[in-house]
Amino acid sequence: MVETDCSNHSLTAIRVLRVSLVDQLEGQIDSLLEILVSREVFTRDDREEVLCRLGPRARVRKVLDILECKGEEAAKIFLSISSDHQREAQTHSKEGNADHPLPVECNKVKQKHKDILRRRSESMLFYNTRHGEKILFSEHYVNLLLVDGHQGLELKRHEVLTFGQKRLSLQQKSSVNRKIEPAELFSSPNGKCPAKKVLVTGVAGIGKTILVQKMLFDFGRNMGHLAFDFIIHMTFRDLNLVDKPTNFRQLVLRKNGHLAKDLDNILANEDKLLIILDGFDEFRHYRSCDVDVFVTEPDEDAEVVEVVGSLMQGELLPNASVMLTSRPAAINNIPVGCIDRFVLITGFSLAEVQDFFSRYFQDRALADRMFALVSANELMLTLCYIPAFCYIVCCILKQSKDLCGESPKTMTDIYVQYLVALLRSHTQTRAETFLPEQTAGTTQQLSDTVLKLGQLAFQKLMEHQTLFYSSDRDVAALEGCGLVSTFLDKTVSQEPGCTEDVYSFAHLTVQEFFAAVYCAATDHPLPDALQHATIPTEGTNNGHLELFNRFLSGILSERNVNLLSRQVGLSCHKEKVDTYRQRLVRELTVLCDNGAHILNHLHCLFEQQDPSLALAVQPATLRLNVSDETLSQMDYNVIKYFLNLKKGKISELDLTGVGVSCEALRDIQSLLLRCGHLWLGENSLDMDAVQVIASVLRESDHITELGLGWANIGDDELLVISNAIRAKKKLEELWLEGNRVTNRGLVSLADLTPNPLRKVVAIWNDFTDTEPETLSTQDSITVNFTDDIMWEEWRKWVIKRCEISSNEKLLMVLHKVCNVPVHCLETQWARTLYKQLSQLVQHRIEFCTDDDICKKLKKFNSVLNL
Repeated sequence: MVETDCSNHSLTAIRVLRVSLVDQLEGQIDSLLEILVSREVFTRDDREEVLCRLGPRARVRKVLDILECKGEEAAKIFLSISSDHQREAQTHSKEGNADHPLPVECNKVKQKHKDILRRRSESMLFYNTRHGEKILFSEHYVNLLLVDGHQGLELKRHEVLTFGQKRLSLQQKSSVNRKIEPAELFSSPNGKCPAKKVLVTGVAGIGKTILVQKMLFDFGRNMGHLAFDFIIHMTFRDLNLVDKPTNFRQLVLRKNGHLAKDLDNILANEDKLLIILDGFDEFRHYRSCDVDVFVTEPDEDAEVVEVVGSLMQGELLPNASVMLTSRPAAINNIPVGCIDRFVLITGFSLAEVQDFFSRYFQDRALADRMFALVSANELMLTLCYIPAFCYIVCCILKQSKDLCGESPKTMTDIYVQYLVALLRSHTQTRAETFLPEQTAGTTQQLSDTVLKLGQLAFQKLMEHQTLFYSSDRDVAALEGCGLVSTFLDKTVSQEPGCTEDVYSFAHLTVQEFFAAVYCAATDHPLPDALQHATIPTEGTNNGHLELFNRFLSGILSERNVNLLSRQVGLSCHKEKVDTYRQRLVRELTVLCDNGAHILNHLHCLFEQQDPSLALAVQPATLRLNVSDETLSQMDYNVIKYFLNLKKGKISELDLTGVGVSCEALRDIQSLLLRCGHLWLGENSLDMDAVQVIASVLRESDHITELGLGWANIGDDELLVISNAIRAKKKLEELWLEGNRVTNRGLVSLADLTPNPLRKVVAIWNDFTDTEPETLSTQDSITVNFTDDIMWEEWRKWVIKRCEISSNEKLLMVLHKVCNVPVHCLETQWARTLYKQLSQLVQHRIEFCTDDDICKKLKKFNSVLNL
C-alpha cells in the first residue's frame, strides 16, 4: 500500500489540490492546454474534448479528469508545467497592475455609490410601519449574534422550535459560540485562504435581511471596515421578476444605473467586489441553481438561474466575493462545494434583547419595566431571541393594557394579542369617525376578513403550501380587503406572456395561527390529525401540524374565546370547545397509560391554561415518554406544568435522547424525586449531571429503575452513582449498556448486589477478557448476552422504540443494537430481534425518499440478514 501511494504521488497531489487548482488555473487554462499538447501529454482529441466545456473552470476540471486516466507520469509533467506557467502569469499580473492602476474617476463613482447605499438603508421597515413614518436604522439596529457553522440539511421539525433548540446547544458549547463581526465574514476562520463565498443562514425573522442592511449602511458611511471597493446588492425577490434571458450587467444596472459608465472598471477589479444575494429560499428557481450551462462573461445572455448559478459556482467573476442569505430549509439546493464559509445567525443574546427594548420604548424606566415583565415569562423571553418576534412582543406590550389585564402566558396568547393589536392599528383612525351604529358593521367586516385569511391559511396548510397565487379562488376572495397587506407579503411573478401576484404569510407560524382561528371559529370539523401529527409513525413525522394543534388548543381556551369575541367579533361554539377539551383529556389519559409519545399533547394542554383539565387526566399509570426529542426550555416548562398539577408518584419518565443537561436536570429535580422508573440514556452526561442524578438517588423514596445506557458514563461517574445507591438502598435495576465502564468501575457495585440491585446490565462496556473474580459469581450483574427472559423483554423494548423512531433515529439505534456478538446470534431472542428489525428496515427502505438514508438502511439490512 505504501509503495502504491509513493508511486502515485503526483496523481494523489492532483486529487488533494483539485479545488485549489481550479481556482489557480482558470485564467491560464487555454495556454496551458496548448503546452500539454505540444509536450504530447495530451492529444488533439483531448484538447477538443476540453474546449467543448463551457467556462474556464469547467475546462480545468476536464483536464484534471483526463489526467486521472493518463497516469502518474502525465500528472507529474502537468504539475511541473502548471507551476512554471503560474509563476510566469503572476509576474505578468504584477507588471500589468503597475501599468494599469484603478482610474481616479472610479473613486468619485465609488463615493456616489456609497452615498446611494447609505440613503437606501438608513430607514428600518417593520411589519406595520405607516406610510411616511421614518424609523432611523442607526437608532434601532441591535447587534446580531453570528457564529461559525450551519444547521444540518435534514428536514426541520419547525423553524421556530428548531431555533430554540439550536440556540441552547450553541450556548452550551462555548468553543463553537465565537461571535463574528460582519467585517470578519470574509476573513479566514482557520487562518488560511480568505473566504470568497459565504453562506449566512438562519430561521425566518432571525435578522438575515437586517444583517445585509447593516453591512450596506456601514459601507455607505465608510464604517465596518469591509475591504471592498464596491458592493452590489440583489434580492431574489427582485430576481424572480426577470422572466426573459438577461446578463449580469443588466441585472446590476436594474437598480444601479449610476454605475453604467464605470461598470467595466469595477468588474475588471473583481477581487475588490462584493455581491450580496439576499433570500435564496425565496428564489423561484432555487432548486435549479446547480446548473451545467455556465455563463463566463458579464455581458453573456442567459436565463437568470444560469447567471446566478454561474456566479455562485465561480464560473462568472470567480475572484469576486459573494454572500448568500437563506433559510435553512433551502440550502441543500446550493451547489455542493461552492461555499467557503458557513455562518449561522442565532439572533439576539439576552443583552441585545434588553437593548432592543430600550430602543423600542425610548423611555428607559418603561423599557426596564417591560423587560422585567418579559423576563418573568419564559415563552415571551424565548421568542424575543428572534428579532422579528421581539418586535411583535414589544408591540403587544405597548398596547397590553388596552387589550387585556394580564401578560400573555402562551404562544397563542401572544399571537391573539398581536392580531388584535394590528387590527386596532389598522382601523384606529377610521374608527374615530364612525357613528355608534356603524361600529357593529366594522367589527363584522373585520371578522369576515380574518375568516377569509383563515380559510386560505387552513386549506393551503393542509396541502403543505406556503405560496398562494392571485388566480386561486381563495386569494381572489380577499380582493379589496385593505387588511390583507398587514398579514400577507406580495411578490410579482412574471411568466412568459403574463404577470401574477404571489402571496405568502410573513411567517409559517402566522399561517398556522390563522388556520387554527378558522378551524375554531367556523363549522369546520376538528381535524383528526392531532394524534397522527404528534405520534411518529413510519418514521415520517416532521411536525407538520404540531403548532397548528397548539394554536387550536389555545384559541379554544376560555380566555382567548372571550378576547376574540370581544375584540374581533369571532365566536367559537361552546359545543366545539367542549368536544375539543374532552378529546384532549381522553387522549392524554391513553398516552399516559401506554407510555406513547406525549410531548405535543402536553403543549396543547399548556395552551389551555386550565388546571382542571390536567386534574381530569386520571390514567391507571402515570407514564411520560418524551424520548428522542431535543427538548427546549419551553418543552421542559410544559412537562413541569402538567406534572406539578399531578400529585403523587410518577411511574415512569422517559428522557432518552433528549439532550438533557445538568441545568435541565436541576430544573426538574423535584419531579425526578417522584419517579419510579427514570430513563436518561443516550444523553451525554458529564460529572455535574451525574451529581444531580446521585442527589436524586440519595433522596428519592420511589426510584427503583434507572437507565443510563450510552450516556458517556465512566468509572468515576459510576463510583458517584454507586455511593448514592448505597446511601438510600432503593434502586433495584441499573442499566449501563454502551458506556465506558471498566472492571474497576463495576467492582464498586459488588456489595450492592443482589440487594438492593437485583439487576445491573453492563453490556457493551470496556471490560477485559478476564473479569474480576468478585463479579464472576454475581448473577445480578450482566456483562454478556444470555438467552433468557431479560433479553426477550429488552428485544421488545428495542422493537417498540424503532417503530416510533424517524429514519435518522432508527439508524442510530441500529448502529448500537447491531453489535450483538456472533456467538449470541444463535439464541432465539437475537434471531427474532434481527428478523423483526430487518422487516422494519425493509419497510422503511420502500418508502424512503432520501438517497443517503436509503443507502445506510440497506447497509444495515445486509448486516441483519447475515
